[in-house]
Amino acid sequence: MNYEIDKSAQFPTVTYTLEQGDTLNIQSGSMIYQTGDVSIQGRLNASGSGLGKLVKAVARSVVSGESVFITEVSSGPKGGQIALAPQAPGSIQELHVSGDTQYHMNDSSFLALDGDTKYTMERQSAGRAFFGGQGGFFVMTTQGEGTVLVASFGSIKEIDLNNVENFTVDNAHVVAWETSLNYDIHLAGGGWVNSIGTGEGIVNTFNGSGKLYIQSLNLETFAHTLIPFLPTPNNNSGN
Repeated sequence: MNYEIDKSAQFPTVTYTLEQGDTLNIQSGSMIYQTGDVSIQGRLNASGSGLGKLVKAVARSVVSGESVFITEVSSGPKGGQIALAPQAPGSIQELHVSGDTQYHMNDSSFLALDGDTKYTMERQSAGRAFFGGQGGFFVMTTQGEGTVLVASFGSIKEIDLNNVENFTVDNAHVVAWETSLNYDIHLAGGGWVNSIGTGEGIVNTFNGSGKLYIQSLNLETFAHTLIPFLPTPNNNSGN
């Protein structure tokens, strides 16, 4: 299938042109519009049928952190188009996966993948799960061959690491990274006191060679800046 990312827009969108039999998995709620012989359905993220399939999907979600449902796009004989946009204002980045070139992804960055590409939830160590805050004991990992689209909050920067040692990024700015990179999620400065003092919090340190994609903005930090401007409940009993 073909797709076009409108990078001329301040906040880009992506349009897929599907032919008969094409399938696409997308982030829930990401559709802008669809045309032609295109259908969207949510299906349980498990094999089998009936109640057993539902039980498997729920159990899989509890154990691995995956969604109970997958949003699948498919096209009929006439084909059609579907346009998508990320949930947050930012950028869209294409990741080409095949063979040994696979990626780990922040689960909130996933936007779409074509029918020849899959993802699994790869188990993380207890330490990574405790500090990561994104995906818990599991991290999204691509499989197969094709294209995955990821989205960011703000702009995306590609960094090509070559035998690097201790390249550290604030965990909230990490979008995706090649599986060839080793990574460790931990507190900045190695402890709670120093982490609170610097304001850096949880960081991700990479070692080795591979591509790393980071986003320019931190959604959690941005949300905190809005708190002083949000209306507060009126506690006057007369109102």
